Amino acid sequence: MDNWDEIRTAYQVAQLGTVSGAAEVLGVHHATVIRHIDALEGRLGVKLFQRHARGYTATEAGEDLLRVARATDDQFSQLAGRIKGRGSDVSGELVITSLDFLAPQLAPLLTEFQRQNPELVVRYLIGDRLFRLEYGEAHVAIRAGAAPDQPDNVVQPYAQLAVGAYASRDYVAQYGIPQGPEDYHKHRFIAADNRDSRAPYHKWLWATVPEESVTWRSTSGAALEAALRAGAGIGGLPAAMGRNDPQLVEIHAPRPDWGSALWLVTHVDLHRTSKVQAVLRFLKEHAEDAVACPKKAPRRRGIWRCFASRLWWPGHSRSGRRWRMRSRRRR
Repeated sequence: MDNWDEIRTAYQVAQLGTVSGAAEVLGVHHATVIRHIDALEGRLGVKLFQRHARGYTATEAGEDLLRVARATDDQFSQLAGRIKGRGSDVSGELVITSLDFLAPQLAPLLTEFQRQNPELVVRYLIGDRLFRLEYGEAHVAIRAGAAPDQPDNVVQPYAQLAVGAYASRDYVAQYGIPQGPEDYHKHRFIAADNRDSRAPYHKWLWATVPEESVTWRSTSGAALEAALRAGAGIGGLPAAMGRNDPQLVEIHAPRPDWGSALWLVTHVDLHRTSKVQAVLRFLKEHAEDAVACPKKAPRRRGIWRCFASRLWWPGHSRSGRRWRMRSRRRR
């Protein structure tokens, strides 16, 4: 192929569906986008797009081109991510990803890390999507649940998240506090809209609370938290957030089966770079700030004191899958 610019243009049009959207992303005039598409179709001898009033839709040939272009774009992104992380100094872009409920604790920590490394540009990406470290989409991922087992990832333990059930003071003033499961039908609950949610608290809720009592649902963790604070009902929150907010009432203390392990995940190709090692050290040193001990939790020594009596230590292999467990000696 003589002109990769034309393929890149076609890829953006297929992704976005409009000439104007592709032009904005590429930083060119919309006439340039149209010219590239026409030239590429002329060179290949097929129509790549159906033109209509709402924009462009890829034909079967266009879908074939899109698949190849996407794979190529992924490979270039992977290469760029590796190159960016190879420097010996802590500078340039640092991409961290986590679930949105960790943002209130992690954002201040990343700000402090940037303050210590002013040449750094922090990109903090949050959401339920699993960012692909193997394609350079992030330097470090903080993930919850079972230990990730993707090939070529290095997985390290971070903290154990304690989760309890909370409601606003306004809600408690109106509905009171349930004394047990027999009272759940008299109350209003907030839940993830996805009944197949992997979050332990939401799995428990959908299995335990009557469906008619689950009256406020959302796909957004931030929206669920906002609804809880506004008095929509009883919902799950990290104990570090719920117990430290005087406007919230603890309805049910954290339960072991509601909690979740947090993991620091990096790709093996970037794991040993100076930038990644620096942020990993910082996050581990400040683990207690990221998932602070609830006020009512029993105090133990060490940064894991309110969450675990045993720690997982990675017996590192290239795949990150080999583990050994050490029992912690109590002091």
